[in-house]
Amino acid sequence: MLETVSNNVLALLPEYILTVTGVIIMLLEPLLPVNRSRRPLGWIAIAGTAASIGVSFWQLQLGIMVAFSHSVRVDSYSVFFQVLVGLVAAATLLSSLDFFGGPKSNAGEYYALICFGTVGMMLMSCSTELLMVFVGLEISSIATYIMAGFRKNQASSMESSLKYFLLGSFATAFFLYGIALTFGATGSTNLTVVAGALASTKTPVLAVLAIAMIIIGIGFKVSAAPFHVWTPDVYQGAPAPVVGFMSTAPKAAAFAVLLRILFSGYALYEPRWQSLLAVVSVLSMCIGNLGALSQRDVKRMLAYSSIAHAGYLIAAFTALPVDGIAAAAFYSASYAATNVGAFIVISIVSGRNERLRSGEDYTGLATRHPALAAAFSFFLLSMIGIPFTAGFFGKFYVFTAVMQTGHTKLAIVGLLNSGVACFYYLRLIVRMYSEPGSAPAYAPTSLKLASADDVAEGSIPPFGNANVPAYFALVAAALATLWLGVAPGRVLSMAQTAAIATAPAGTATQQTAYDPASLH
Repeated sequence: MLETVSNNVLALLPEYILTVTGVIIMLLEPLLPVNRSRRPLGWIAIAGTAASIGVSFWQLQLGIMVAFSHSVRVDSYSVFFQVLVGLVAAATLLSSLDFFGGPKSNAGEYYALICFGTVGMMLMSCSTELLMVFVGLEISSIATYIMAGFRKNQASSMESSLKYFLLGSFATAFFLYGIALTFGATGSTNLTVVAGALASTKTPVLAVLAIAMIIIGIGFKVSAAPFHVWTPDVYQGAPAPVVGFMSTAPKAAAFAVLLRILFSGYALYEPRWQSLLAVVSVLSMCIGNLGALSQRDVKRMLAYSSIAHAGYLIAAFTALPVDGIAAAAFYSASYAATNVGAFIVISIVSGRNERLRSGEDYTGLATRHPALAAAFSFFLLSMIGIPFTAGFFGKFYVFTAVMQTGHTKLAIVGLLNSGVACFYYLRLIVRMYSEPGSAPAYAPTSLKLASADDVAEGSIPPFGNANVPAYFALVAAALATLWLGVAPGRVLSMAQTAAIATAPAGTATQQTAYDPASLH
């Protein structure tokens, strides 16, 4: 009995730490004076996130842990995505310390929501029970719904939150229907039992419908076409640090769930769901890139870009199990580093009120702030897939794995779409390095740092709310993007180990499409 209790505690220890951290922040926030900065609460959240990441790494030393009646499985696969989600949360908290840090703000609630949302995403990554996945999904979703509308004084922020909530509720309903149909077809919602029961099910039609419903529900969370309609408006209205968080961490957790469900639970129906996901991949790549071409708002452009990147990642589902899971995991890491860094730049440049929105507003940024322009350009080049960036190797591994299974046409579509993406990414880079006709009156001339109190009182330009932790997070994201592009071998090796841990039995010995040892 004691061993079971101990195992249950150890398996979800990172989630327990973050939950306690969030509760502590909520208890301390009302005790602080009204005119006192909420920045210390942010540091508590950062400390809790760092502790949870450290514990996740430590769990690797304990081997595979199965807890809560086989509802939770902690292995190299779950730890990979838990660490990824935790790192994104830490970077978001660092970049948000002064963004919401005014003395009269509700920053404490924001920090707590980051912690609670991360708990849900980590729970999704380690769950092998569909009902447990649903619980984690809802914890994550509710937190992001609220954060999307955190600027209550702006109508666009409230609109994005409401639209996200309403459409997210429909997506949740589809996912629940998928769980119900899975139970009807197999008599269980545990993925291990489901995988064994599918071979003898008397209602295969229900199983196929369950797959379709689950893909629709998860497709919304990862903003894959044709379930993407919420993405541009929500990205445009939500605060920049929130968009950086919600465009990476929830997607990584959702893809972790989808990879486990399809490759582990529904492996027997692989030909059917692979064909469906190939169509979704093509639609996402084409709609995302073509939609981004006509966007003037930078955040809307990156929203359509995220739809296209979801398509690139979904292409990995058509590969062999080990190769596909490893490629998808590595792409999730490379995209997270790149996209978080891009939105940190946007939050620093635009300030809390985000007065710089269109691509024209970034004209001449290199003249005023060459370091920020260089960092933003580097992240955009990574999204294109230029060599020596994380984006290049992410796409390389995905397309290589896809071609290994004979889906050459899908790889060609992905490469052509990467070429189309060059236009709108390079267009923004050219604007940043062009001579400005007339700089906006609020554009600063120096990287002046300021306290949260000064920013709240409006005594300095919006850009002045940039702080040292935000620049630290920006440098960390840039170094991660460079590291994954120059020496990806270590992370790819971790991704392949994670893939072997969750791939169906008998596939762990398949020949992989690439050798990570040669990339160190």
